[in-house]
Amino acid sequence: MAKLLEITGKAISGEWGQDDDTGTGIPVLRTTNFTNEGFVNYKNVVTRSILKKNIAEKYLRHGDVIIEKSGGSDKQPVGRVIFFEGEENKYLFNNFTGLLRVQNPEEWLPKYVFYALYAYYRNGGTRAFENRTTGLHNLQVDNYVKSVDIPKLSYRKQQHICETLDHVRDAVAYRERQLTKLDELIKARFVEMFGDMLLNSLEWPEKPLEGLADIVSGITKGRKTTETGLIEVPYMAVSNVKSGYIDWTTIKTILATKQEIEQYRLMPDDILMTEGGDPDKVGRGAIIKNPLENSIHQNHIFRVRLYESELLPAYFAEYLQHQKAKRYFLGCAKQTTGIASINMRQLRALPVVIPPLPLQNQFAAFVAEVDKSKLFAELFAQSTCILAENHSK
Repeated sequence: MAKLLEITGKAISGEWGQDDDTGTGIPVLRTTNFTNEGFVNYKNVVTRSILKKNIAEKYLRHGDVIIEKSGGSDKQPVGRVIFFEGEENKYLFNNFTGLLRVQNPEEWLPKYVFYALYAYYRNGGTRAFENRTTGLHNLQVDNYVKSVDIPKLSYRKQQHICETLDHVRDAVAYRERQLTKLDELIKARFVEMFGDMLLNSLEWPEKPLEGLADIVSGITKGRKTTETGLIEVPYMAVSNVKSGYIDWTTIKTILATKQEIEQYRLMPDDILMTEGGDPDKVGRGAIIKNPLENSIHQNHIFRVRLYESELLPAYFAEYLQHQKAKRYFLGCAKQTTGIASINMRQLRALPVVIPPLPLQNQFAAFVAEVDKSKLFAELFAQSTCILAENHSK
């Protein structure tokens, strides 16, 4: 093992600067340019006027590793890393990030060091070096570089590992691009079939959601009960409900009575909706197509069980992602310290545009076909990963 400090030296701090709207400043990478897969996202690179002199050593070079020093959340630790493979001597990095540059690339392959740090982050290692001030999660970078160990391997073995993990990383990136295109296809088809939801350009009838669904809140964590014979069951938390999909990464359990299980049990095609979150995400929802046996949901989630004689889950789940629903929730949500929330009364009053049922069925069939393509993309990525693992043996 070798300490990171021995390999890269101290982390180099990023630069302050003023945003330059003319586009003639220096391009600066920020934490918004980090991706969870370790790639650089160049879509929102800002240019800044940098006042300091002698910054030549801070221009990014091939093989540089940039680390996130400030950001993160309770759910996602600070300390993500990205590997720079872009144009050299063009980009700087801002003060919320730091630069780790391998000092002896003939002994330590930079991409191998990146993958070691990426794995360390993914396994939660950076949590030990977090501190929080004024709500921010900050990485204690000096302690991080002094403490983190990197396995010392032969240069050829480092190359072999990088080749293997490059295959996996490329497969994941390819899958993400496919899934993004498929989601865009669904959104385009939705507008094509149902028009502009905000304006209701096709003049479909509207009803409040309370007349179209049975809506209930969920079980309260930490509640007191005198009943015995509690049963441990899986439950869906806010972290499981994303905009348009259910995240199955971590499923927690809770002790509940038989009556509570009957009251809150989830059924296929229920829509789960969150009551709070970031202002632009309040009211997000997704279909739970195959709930776990006896699974229930917590009280910060609303379960919407549609009357499918009027409204289909595939249509309504997509409707929630369009501007009519988003603007409604944003307009009526209560906001405190950057968090927005809606209550049961507001959800029940959500205006829903209702196209003819045959048209909804056509859209549901289209979504089902796209979902098959998504499954193929997942299987392709998994197969590629298996091939890459076999290649490394």
